[in-house]
Amino acid sequence: MLLSPDKIKKAVEIIQEGGIIAYPTETFYGLGTNALNAKAVERLFNIKKRPYTKPIPILIPNLDWLKKLTLSIPPLAEELIARYWPGPLTIVFAATDLLPQNLTASTGKIAIRISSHPLAQRLVEVLDIPLTATSANLSQMPPPTCPDEIHSEIKAEIDAILDGGKTKGGLASTIIDVTVNPPQILREGATKIKLPPLY
Repeated sequence: MLLSPDKIKKAVEIIQEGGIIAYPTETFYGLGTNALNAKAVERLFNIKKRPYTKPIPILIPNLDWLKKLTLSIPPLAEELIARYWPGPLTIVFAATDLLPQNLTASTGKIAIRISSHPLAQRLVEVLDIPLTATSANLSQMPPPTCPDEIHSEIKAEIDAILDGGKTKGGLASTIIDVTVNPPQILREGATKIKLPPLY
């Protein structure tokens, strides 16, 4: 566990070297690695025992990265971003080829958000690269709200835990796919959206 004053710096170094850490978000702890590093992403799938057919969502530091990673930002997405980011709303966009195929599960799509958790946001800002944001659990198991709840198998495989105390829990982020028309809510979650008034 990272307890030193420079814990963000140490976590950043680990991720830059292809490592994987657990870190807090608005809802649960996530597993973070460099989303542009295909080898690190593959290791993340293996640690979670996640099916390779399920894409991994990411956090980005700022909207400049959104433009780099997506083929287009539809008007609805712009409105959702203005209303709900930073926060627990994940938006699915058409992905550029900057992102590894295994991250997107070869779907051509990428799920993105900007976090409102100060520690998660600081981490990704210092990194200045997209960070994986899948929950820090084994596939199909409940996501953890604190380091003590992280499964021993996960703890044994990751490189560090960025301890931010207990997170809010509750519902995970809402996921909406704006690559289809009409847009589709893939998961009802922490952000309540009513689509009709928005388009």
